[in-house]
Amino acid sequence: MAVVTHAVAPAPDPHPVDVRPPLRRLVPLSLQHLLVAYAGMATMPLLVGTALHLPEDRIRLLIIANLLVSGLATVLQSMGFKWFGARLPIVMGSTFTAITPAILIGAEHGLAAVFGATIVSGLVTVAVAPWFGRWLHLFPPLVTGTVIAVIGFSLVPSAAGLVTGGEGGSGGRGLALAAATVLLVVLVERLAPPAIARFSVLVAMAVGTVLALPLGLFDGSGVTEAKAVTAPDPTAFGAPTFVVPAIVAMLVVQLVNMVESVGDTLAVGQIVGRGDDAPTVVRALRADGAATVVSGALASFPIVTFGQSVGLVSVTRVRSRHVVALSGVLMVVLAFVPVLGAAVAAVPGPVLGGVSLVMFGMVGAVGLRILARADLTDARNLLTVALAFGLGMIPVGAPDFYAPLPSYARTVLDSGIAVTGIVAFSLNLLFHHTAPRRAREDVVA
Repeated sequence: MAVVTHAVAPAPDPHPVDVRPPLRRLVPLSLQHLLVAYAGMATMPLLVGTALHLPEDRIRLLIIANLLVSGLATVLQSMGFKWFGARLPIVMGSTFTAITPAILIGAEHGLAAVFGATIVSGLVTVAVAPWFGRWLHLFPPLVTGTVIAVIGFSLVPSAAGLVTGGEGGSGGRGLALAAATVLLVVLVERLAPPAIARFSVLVAMAVGTVLALPLGLFDGSGVTEAKAVTAPDPTAFGAPTFVVPAIVAMLVVQLVNMVESVGDTLAVGQIVGRGDDAPTVVRALRADGAATVVSGALASFPIVTFGQSVGLVSVTRVRSRHVVALSGVLMVVLAFVPVLGAAVAAVPGPVLGGVSLVMFGMVGAVGLRILARADLTDARNLLTVALAFGLGMIPVGAPDFYAPLPSYARTVLDSGIAVTGIVAFSLNLLFHHTAPRRAREDVVA
């Protein structure tokens, strides 16, 4: 009697996004994400606290809270929980878009009003996330590519600021160190085997830090002065208060953040080959909103996807979300162990600036790659890109251009990303979704 056998199809290999690297690679890859993102996470609360003339201990509390919430949000975004989280390798952190509104609100109503407005903006984000998913067809490559490109290129001046260190900065030594760091990234990427090339940014930062020693650009005093262990204290600023003008201003900021988050999520999805769709965007926005609610409750600021993670994923080609999730766990650890945070912060500014230049440039390049999918032979599309880029770069090149305008207008116009998103979205809507296109006939002379 013949025995009938049925072939069993082998289980499909997991998608690279879901693969967990071995520990010997997982830890340094996660540390690489952490080091790239740390400067941005510390800068936002530092600038707000300094502008509001807060004492040093209060500024430290803002930084600690920001690290804690950013870490939790990164884990949620990368691993996902039910209807929250894109389940993509996306780092989360506070957004620079909120700096000016937070300073203006804090000066007039106090930081408690900033945190209250942050909570409300997060709740609204969670509520409207499904509608953004339904409107995703209004964010074609023409819009998302332009916005992502401007996100990257508009951040380049902040990388330059890290290199020079402001007035009385590092001068020629800083420029040389930054150039060496960029060169190291290029050389490792070009000459090293693939297993090492994945760590090109980490290698460049480590070697750059060593090179900073003889140049006198390394300062490790913060490590010896930092406390070994601490804890966030959201009560230090009082209970959140809910002031209508503050809420309105922060809702405008959050609208900009949502456009940025949509662009970053779609960009990462296209890089890793999964998740550039409406359901993923909705889950990503819900995670943004939930993290922003928690952020306001813990005395921090709106949380959004970090453009640096887009650049780093593109450079290293490491697509695992587990790598980014561990970097989120490390952020939480840094929030409770300031001495470790001080060690991370000891990486010299020119080294961070050189790496950031690569990351921000890569974000811009990813945007251009997405933009290339649009039909740029269409004069209307070309006009959309031209105006979105031109108007969006004004605040970058001329920060005081809109100074004569009221503060509520500057909340939007001082953000090149906001202007780019509004112009690109509006013109795409005007040219392609509101009226029949005019027929054009060639005129023969």
